[in-house]
Amino acid sequence: MSVAPSGPRWYAVACTALLVANTAYAQTFPAKPIRMIAPTAGGGVDFIARVIAPALGNLLGQQVLIDNRGGGSGVIAVEAVVNSKPDGYTLLCYGPPAWINPLIRKVSYDPLRDLAPVGLMTRTANLLVVHPALPVKTAKELIQLAKAKPGELLDAGSDTGSSAHLAAELFKSMAGVSIRRVPYKGAGAGIAGLITGEVQIMIPVISAALPHVKSNRLRALGVSTARPTELAPGIPTIASTGLPGYDVESQNAILAPAGTPAAIVTRLNQALNEVLNLPEVRQKLLVGGSEKSGGSPEQAGQTIKSEMAKWGKLVKEIGIRAE
Repeated sequence: MSVAPSGPRWYAVACTALLVANTAYAQTFPAKPIRMIAPTAGGGVDFIARVIAPALGNLLGQQVLIDNRGGGSGVIAVEAVVNSKPDGYTLLCYGPPAWINPLIRKVSYDPLRDLAPVGLMTRTANLLVVHPALPVKTAKELIQLAKAKPGELLDAGSDTGSSAHLAAELFKSMAGVSIRRVPYKGAGAGIAGLITGEVQIMIPVISAALPHVKSNRLRALGVSTARPTELAPGIPTIASTGLPGYDVESQNAILAPAGTPAAIVTRLNQALNEVLNLPEVRQKLLVGGSEKSGGSPEQAGQTIKSEMAKWGKLVKEIGIRAE
């Protein structure tokens, strides 16, 4: 009569069996099309998804289909992935709202508990822009003007929790200035208000602001990243022109439901990094306003944790809550 293993031996046998099963599953993955859920069609993340998906599908030998889930300030897209089967066939293509939303509004998920990072896709910067009539040409001069006229300058804050909103709030907090926020519905409306002179300042993503800088309807004072970016050649950083230590960079990632086998996550990560190294993919992303990122699942997870800690501190400090 055989006796079932128990104790440490049983645990080791079980772990080995699970590892073998997951590895075997990964070797046949993918065996059918993969669904990549992205937020609202036509947005910046949707553009990135539509650049990445075809190349990823060609590499994996299966179609990667885009499934847009707009609404709910991005929560709907995340919940659709969190509640899906963790088998590698449903992925999330998203950025900061996926992990910023839980900091400013009530949601049903925890990004660190319920999502498994596959890898970072892209990164982008914001651009500090002002109305051309404002008599400043550097971040330092803007800070000096704001301190001389507390509460008089107006910032186009965009949606609560958006990149433009948080970038501006961090700027004001670090600089110790009083600049009043005028909330607009979306970055486009905020930029329109800035161009017409309703407000004087905004820090939107580069892709939204740069065309208006080139047409001289806005003046650029600096990029938000710690180092200059090829997305805005010749424009210095905010940190180097008046606000040392200022650093804002938005990352977009591919994530899977928690519990997705590690072997599948590794397979997807390897494919993603190969895709990001394709010259044609890199060029398309640059044209769309993003630089390619990449790296391991662990690096993606650490980036998300760091971003949540950074913005969580600011949210608590100034009491940001979704309207």
